[in-house]
Amino acid sequence: MHILVFIGWLLLGFAGMEIISYLVHRFIFHGLLWEVHRSHHEPTHELFELNDLFSLFFAGLSVYLMYRGSAGPIESTSFAIGTGIAVYGILYFIIHDLFAHKRFMPFKSDSKVMRLIRYAHQRHHQSIEKEGQEPYGLFLFPYDKYKK
Repeated sequence: MHILVFIGWLLLGFAGMEIISYLVHRFIFHGLLWEVHRSHHEPTHELFELNDLFSLFFAGLSVYLMYRGSAGPIESTSFAIGTGIAVYGILYFIIHDLFAHKRFMPFKSDSKVMRLIRYAHQRHHQSIEKEGQEPYGLFLFPYDKYKK
């Protein structure tokens, strides 16, 4: 597989995770699995939340795909998609957990985009209600709506 094709599959894995994350967050986390996800919306947080099980699931999927393609990583669609999922997971952890929620090792940023993402995510957490908590995505949301 040509390196550009590999990068294309990697980007597809990354972008696909944002779309899947939005849909799963909106219709499953705030639906069928609300009792698990609710721990993330409660005002006090322990070091680990029941909601962290979702991250472990997606990390496991990423590791499985990368392992499946590890014999020839550059030639493997599985490895590329798994890597895209891993990159998404790393950025999600940094932006969502460390920056937006200040878990583990919080940090600050003067980046306008980072502050906008944090503000939009804070709007999502404005109440503990199950319904009506847009935006559900981390990166894909109407940025103009959340400018201060």
